Amino acid sequence: MKKISVIFGTRPEAIKLAPVIMELNKYPELFKCHICVTAQHRQMLDQVLEVFDITPDADLDLMEQEQTLAGFTSKALVAINQYLSDEKPDMVMIQGDTTTVFCAALAAFYRHVSVAHVEAGLRTGNLNAPWPEEANRVLASRLTTLHFAPTALSRDNLLKEGIPEEKIFVTGNTVVDSLLLSLIHIEKEPPVLPATIQELIDNNQRIVLITGHRRENFERVSRTSASPSPGWQKNSPKPILSTPSTSIQMSKNQFTVY
Repeated sequence: MKKISVIFGTRPEAIKLAPVIMELNKYPELFKCHICVTAQHRQMLDQVLEVFDITPDADLDLMEQEQTLAGFTSKALVAINQYLSDEKPDMVMIQGDTTTVFCAALAAFYRHVSVAHVEAGLRTGNLNAPWPEEANRVLASRLTTLHFAPTALSRDNLLKEGIPEEKIFVTGNTVVDSLLLSLIHIEKEPPVLPATIQELIDNNQRIVLITGHRRENFERVSRTSASPSPGWQKNSPKPILSTPSTSIQMSKNQFTVY
């Protein structure tokens, strides 16, 4: 039996690793799946864990409000290193390109633990876009043993970087599996929307959904909220579903934040 430590910290990682965790748990004679979360995102991570009924075996609980990348990276590296020392897994599994991903790969490398990288090989070729995610995934690839690429293009990116072909597996994107699982869940338990959102839907109000959580979008989203397009009338509804990083600016510009 191989012990697989699945390490993640954010909502997108949880969404895309949930079906992998479920699949690993189908084969207890082959794998012991041990789940460790850094809580790089706290509330948003917990929401996904609840939806997929996943209970972490270790919660490092590292999130702090307005923490710096350097601050989180240093804390995460130390904490994950200690976790690996305690649990002694045969392999670490990571997903994507977050700071948690980079720290988990580096900590595993320091402890001579193999790394499996889900959604490997995404590239823009520009270390500043997305920032710091492009650097995270490039660096993680250098420390990874098994690369699970979502597409043939991602595989080709890895091959160009000198990753051995026998270490790359084109698997598709696990977010599709999560979507299908979510549809089943919704059919069994239809979600109850917040009253403010349900009221807008019932009144056929126009709803604008902006995802502006990436660092490179903070200023852009703020500018957009300050200057809506000419098609908006003064009394047009302008509700925004926002992350905490942009909520304050949205509210200042008289957008409704939920």
